[in-house]
Amino acid sequence: MSVKGKIAVVTGASGGIGRATAERLRDEGMRVIGVDINPDGLKNVVGIEHVVADLSNDEGRAKVVEAGRGAHTLVNAAGLIRLKKITDFTTQDIRDIYAVNVEAPWYLMSHLGRTMVDNGSIVNISSVSARLTATQETAIYASSKTAMLAMTRSWAYALAPRGINVNAILPGIVDTPMQEHVLKRLAELRDITVESISSKRLDTVPLHRTSKPEETAAFVYFLISDEGKYITGQSLSQDGGITM
Repeated sequence: MSVKGKIAVVTGASGGIGRATAERLRDEGMRVIGVDINPDGLKNVVGIEHVVADLSNDEGRAKVVEAGRGAHTLVNAAGLIRLKKITDFTTQDIRDIYAVNVEAPWYLMSHLGRTMVDNGSIVNISSVSARLTATQETAIYASSKTAMLAMTRSWAYALAPRGINVNAILPGIVDTPMQEHVLKRLAELRDITVESISSKRLDTVPLHRTSKPEETAAFVYFLISDEGKYITGQSLSQDGGITM
């Protein structure tokens, strides 16, 4: 296996796509350093190293950089989402969301990227919302995920001389705790049932199903393996055809 014995740093590793990715890379024989602000959640992810860190500040980010020196892979899967009416978002909301979704990945690509081995890989977990505006209650989150696409291109250029490929995955509707939170909060804001909004969202998917976190984890694995190394600077949708 092309990744066996190598080191991977995965943020947001206590649940959802981050956890699925950490477990997939662990199962492929990698030494996985899982990062999350939630220590209780991390305890449930066995067979990996745990780093409890708050990615909203430089102190927490520096802790990750120190733990991940010499890594071959970085997966930026941690994310913060808030849902409000678009007119109700505050400057503080913007700052809080961007601290985790924009500043943290940038910091890690910059500082951890310097200590990564040559010919490594970085995968940023963006979102289908980076290309859609249908859910205006997630407008700030969506804009942060759009920013991630530009960051991906920039770092792909910057790290290309060292053979490090950098790509972004844009998942669609994934069965995660975050998705459950989004549905419940949208139902509250729009005064409709969770079942109604879930059905309407599913109607936008040509394949007419949600995806599993393990499917995104498999995509991450491909991009960091030898078979995916000639792909870089790309924003790759994995959304069942929503944005085809």
